[in-house]
Amino acid sequence: MSDVKPTTVSCEAAESLPESMVYIVDDEDAVRRGLSGLLQSVGLSVETFASSQDFMASRKQNAPSCLILDIRLRGENGLEFQDAMSRIGLRIPVVFVTGHGDIEMSVKAMKAGAMDFLTKPFREQDVLDAVSRALAKDRERLCAERSIGSLRADYESLTPREREVAGFVLAGLLNKQIAAEMNLSEVTVKMHRGQVMKKLSARSVVELVGKLRSLGIDPSTKNGQ
Repeated sequence: MSDVKPTTVSCEAAESLPESMVYIVDDEDAVRRGLSGLLQSVGLSVETFASSQDFMASRKQNAPSCLILDIRLRGENGLEFQDAMSRIGLRIPVVFVTGHGDIEMSVKAMKAGAMDFLTKPFREQDVLDAVSRALAKDRERLCAERSIGSLRADYESLTPREREVAGFVLAGLLNKQIAAEMNLSEVTVKMHRGQVMKKLSARSVVELVGKLRSLGIDPSTKNGQ
């Protein structure tokens, strides 16, 4: 049996992320035990549930995760549950498994954002590959969220005047133009811009502008808020 393929995530926060977690929701006990044993055999942590209600009532870990979900649970529909997850903002990648799949159903699931659609009986390696892709996607999402949170904190550390300078830089103004707008010397503007770049760890104006845009900073206002 092949192991889950390692995936490299280019994110400074990756090393601090908790251990990955795989959730399994299937109303067949044999399927839950089989999938759990397979995933645990390659070192993954697993929690299993017989219904979506049990899964929703459980405590979710803030870790890279994926959900293996039976598309036809007893008395409920996996596709409808996927929609419900989306509505409440539960952004765990879903890998559907089913013994009754068809092309129309799989297309609908993938359009709704499912990572994969596996028909029973499925190959073990197909499950491992699907889970690997789903965990990699969620790891990237968590990295992005942590990175933007750190960047937001760095931006909040700017003084009001530094934010004003940042807003003008984002608007494309040169130091001389910013100095005229703020009634400051060009040397003072350079000093403030240097502090902005230092606090936001930007190595160039292009990188600074990209970081400000990722925060949704409005360049049309003087203070960049």
